[in-house]
Amino acid sequence: MSDDQFDLADVALAEPPFHHLDAGMQGAPRQTASNMKFSLSFFSNDDRGKPGADNYKLLLDATRYADRNGFEAVWLPERHFHAFGGLFPNPSVLAAALATVTARIGLRAGSVVSPLHSPIRIAEEWAVVDNLSNGRVGISFAAGWNANDFILSSSPFEERRERLACDMDVVRQLWRGDDAVVSGLPVKTFPRPVQESLPVWLTTTGRQEGFIAAGKMGANVLTHLRGQELNELPEKIELYRRSRKDSGHDGRGQVTLMMHTYVHEDRARAIKDIQQPLMAYLGSSLDLTQASTKRLKPPRRNSATAAALRDAMLLEACERYMNESGLFGTPDDVIATVERLARAGVDEIACLVDFGVDHAKALASLSLLAETKRRLRAPASCGLSLPTER
Repeated sequence: MSDDQFDLADVALAEPPFHHLDAGMQGAPRQTASNMKFSLSFFSNDDRGKPGADNYKLLLDATRYADRNGFEAVWLPERHFHAFGGLFPNPSVLAAALATVTARIGLRAGSVVSPLHSPIRIAEEWAVVDNLSNGRVGISFAAGWNANDFILSSSPFEERRERLACDMDVVRQLWRGDDAVVSGLPVKTFPRPVQESLPVWLTTTGRQEGFIAAGKMGANVLTHLRGQELNELPEKIELYRRSRKDSGHDGRGQVTLMMHTYVHEDRARAIKDIQQPLMAYLGSSLDLTQASTKRLKPPRRNSATAAALRDAMLLEACERYMNESGLFGTPDDVIATVERLARAGVDEIACLVDFGVDHAKALASLSLLAETKRRLRAPASCGLSLPTER
């Protein structure tokens, strides 16, 4: 397709983001946008092809900034055997590093793929981070989706969800200081963590069963917009909170939504800045998905048809993210989106900032996001916001 046939910037500018959501949010739990929590999320594509500390420069700089400017947490993923997310094979290692250069921000695994690990090691490693950070750890448990990763597991890929539920129980027991029976033996782990109980989330891709399972477990929810529509969220969040209540758990729980994020004072410039990096980023994600599921055969060399199909899929995905699935645009665009997400029942937005926009632009976007967060929390009658720390 040529640019004059399908220009993503023109499509994205044609209408404000999330224009269709209000109809799908009737009867949704009423939240307040001013109470929305903002965190950072990382899941970069390792496309530099060059080892070294610069691979983690944005992670360190952005997290230090977020720590100074009142962001809730930083979310770190677990990925293996592919460049997409390949900088993050173990979130506890990076969380330990971040613990030494931050003072307030939460340090969370988003996620630990528990079927790939011993629950004893999960409890031990994150207890170390909890000590280093003086009690700022949280873990979202995931069952895993890439069958290739399960060469690291002692259980079959098909049993991953059952394994996750058991793993979460064991880690919670060990964290509290209780003996847990593992392979027939009672064990207690050290070091003892600072927090008496471990804050836990369940990562779900959008299956209703995942939201219901999180409620039954008494866990929070971490989700994203790959494989689900935003206008489906209110119903799923209601199912989660009903399941949580019916299972006898206190409180309403927390729903965290991961969103690709880029803020600029000019919406047209924002779209221009993100279009090419986002296209390349989604392309790497598509390659990983195809390699994992094996649903699509690798394109033949010099196959114009296969290349055109791939480009069309990426254009469609990029359009969807820019119009519906990302936190993109001006501060006013962001505020309008946050208000709609609050009405849907979302409590926290985990802003994914490392999808390919260059370092300086990503930090400038983060500064605008911090100012926008202050605008949301400022009293309506005041109309003032504090200066952002640079």
